[in-house]
Amino acid sequence: MQNTQARANIYALVSRVLLQELDENMLQTIKNDESILDFLPTLKEWKNLYELSNKELLEQYFNPDFVNLSLLHLIPYETFYTREDQKIETGGANPVTDMYSASNFMVDYAVARIVSADHIGVELEFMHHLVAAELSAMQSEDTEGVNDIRETQKEFLNKHLLKWAPMYLISAKYEARTPLYYDIADLALEFILSDNEYLGKELKA
Repeated sequence: MQNTQARANIYALVSRVLLQELDENMLQTIKNDESILDFLPTLKEWKNLYELSNKELLEQYFNPDFVNLSLLHLIPYETFYTREDQKIETGGANPVTDMYSASNFMVDYAVARIVSADHIGVELEFMHHLVAAELSAMQSEDTEGVNDIRETQKEFLNKHLLKWAPMYLISAKYEARTPLYYDIADLALEFILSDNEYLGKELKA
């Protein structure tokens, strides 16, 4: 159960950072949590993190970098990578919507400046939603429910995130201008690959 909680925490972190600009509260949470900083080693060693105010960090570094990686230079949407015409599917025909609906997951477009449900931050948030459901099933000792939810997680990773997110995240690492987004892209990339392996082993056990 502890491992499942850790997985939920990582999905929550990477989805939040990639979905919208940081605010001062979220930045302070990252700075104060040693376990989060251990996942972000370049950021942890970055002197500016400790020498500048949160407002300076956000305005001069982190939020411009978010705009750079999400709006200006890169496109963080699945259908851009998977459609031949490289158009973003913004309507109900988006391939992720059926899985979202089946798992009672609603996309809150008001929270972030996104145009489609297949934004990387939303897809990672959906994985967090599924892992949280797995945790709830574990607490209820619902073994069948746990396996069903893990099947859904693996299906979503293989049908969606793993088909395109590595390309985006590798580009984000290359384009990142701050240690935060370099580390988050690196963490997200390594984690979705290792989580897919983990789920494969758990489902065979």
